[in-house]
Amino acid sequence: MSKISIRLKRVYEPADESDGLRILVDRMWPRGMKKSSFEYDIWAKEVTPSLGLRRFFHVNPKDNWEEFARRYDEELAENEALDKLADEIRQTGATTVTLLYGFRDPVKNHAVVLRNALMKKLEL
Repeated sequence: MSKISIRLKRVYEPADESDGLRILVDRMWPRGMKKSSFEYDIWAKEVTPSLGLRRFFHVNPKDNWEEFARRYDEELAENEALDKLADEIRQTGATTVTLLYGFRDPVKNHAVVLRNALMKKLEL
């Protein structure tokens, strides 16, 4: 199997051919996005942070980031949906995967943690 590159991109940025397999990784549909015009291949709601953890993070994202990332990583370690998503990615044969998220901060958001967990699952 060829090497897989996992990229991150806000849902509000235009789709591009170089995105490869586009996976929406938000539990809720992105605000202002019409389902008919939003391009994605998989909506992976099952691997998003739990509602309680999501609320914890959104109260104060700057100060809660490290604790959020640690707890979300723990959630992912116990989440069978992560294995399923990794298998889906393998089965597509995609060499580029783009995780689509809505949060404004490109560095401190759940997709960053999810990307790291997926890289471990895919042994990248």
